[in-house]
Amino acid sequence: MRLAVLRERRVFETRVAATPDTVKKLTGLGLEVVVETGAGQGASIADADFAAAGARIASDPADALAGAGILFAVAAPEPEIRAMIPRGCLLVATIGAFGDPGQVAALAEAGIDAVAMELLPRITRAQSMDVLSSQANLAGYRGVIEAAAAFARGFPMMMTAAGTVAPARVFVIGAGVAGLQAIATARRMGAIVSATDVRPAAKEEIASLGATYVGVEDEESRAAQTAGGYAKEMSEAFRARQAELMATTVAKNDIVVCTALVMGRKAPVIVTAAMVGAMRAGSVIIDLAADAGGNCALTQPGASILTENGVQVLGWRNWPGRIPVASSQLYARNLLTFLTTFWDKEARAPKLPESDEIVKGVALTRAGAVVHRDFLPAAAA
Repeated sequence: MRLAVLRERRVFETRVAATPDTVKKLTGLGLEVVVETGAGQGASIADADFAAAGARIASDPADALAGAGILFAVAAPEPEIRAMIPRGCLLVATIGAFGDPGQVAALAEAGIDAVAMELLPRITRAQSMDVLSSQANLAGYRGVIEAAAAFARGFPMMMTAAGTVAPARVFVIGAGVAGLQAIATARRMGAIVSATDVRPAAKEEIASLGATYVGVEDEESRAAQTAGGYAKEMSEAFRARQAELMATTVAKNDIVVCTALVMGRKAPVIVTAAMVGAMRAGSVIIDLAADAGGNCALTQPGASILTENGVQVLGWRNWPGRIPVASSQLYARNLLTFLTTFWDKEARAPKLPESDEIVKGVALTRAGAVVHRDFLPAAAA
């Protein structure tokens, strides 16, 4: 069976869905791995490195996809690429299904068996396949590194003969995987760190990393986490109380790192224009939620802006793609783990039991039909 890996074509995408290390393991399963030329360029992987690991290098996507039974990808293929994918091919990728539900129907119509890795259930057995966690972890790290580069003073306290440089004050909004890594990175760099999150478990997690918890604590906040571990959307009253606290806290800090996301929805706006206006000149806002619209009202997705009062707002798209070597390594391992977990050694083919909890969570389409409960047509739901 052929497994294809294509060059990603989205703007800002630098990652690749396989590495030489995972290619060796995939060929060890009995797969013929075919990689489109240039697929690893953004992640510093040359065609020769893939070839040395056992892959064949294809000159174009049509060549790579000819007869393919499996396609590994970072993002869902564009319509022109989708038209080249053989019917019955298993697509394993971050589909972005909630952001574009129409795409799910299109995949079914094309006869592609699509697996959306972003829908992986938050259970222990699935941790090593969790693409959201592996990529968010690196995004949190990279966000703080870019904040340090943009900040015109310094992160740690520095005592010199000429005087003392005060440590940077960093406020992290959202203490999920990205937020916790941002806290840990900022702390390692010597900053004074505080953080907030609506989920009740976050308070202890924030404190365990040496940061100060900031937040509204009431009955609603104690029930602010879904069974899957994601943050719920909060009421208008809660958001109003949170906004008052945020306004005071944001103004006190030099760097604000925004990481708050609600699964399948636009990112909540937490940092208003007025809050940004109260920050000191030279302050920096890092918006890791920019792809979902941003947590800051002034964020321009894909851009860096300087406000009238001298605050820099970094709203780059695809933050994991800004550290592409590491993010490709982890993403490729996530996909490899998924495939090997559901690999039939005798048939030398993937076997996805419909009753399996992981499969039920990620399977979008099968045999020309939409099968995921969240995307079934109204009559069939």
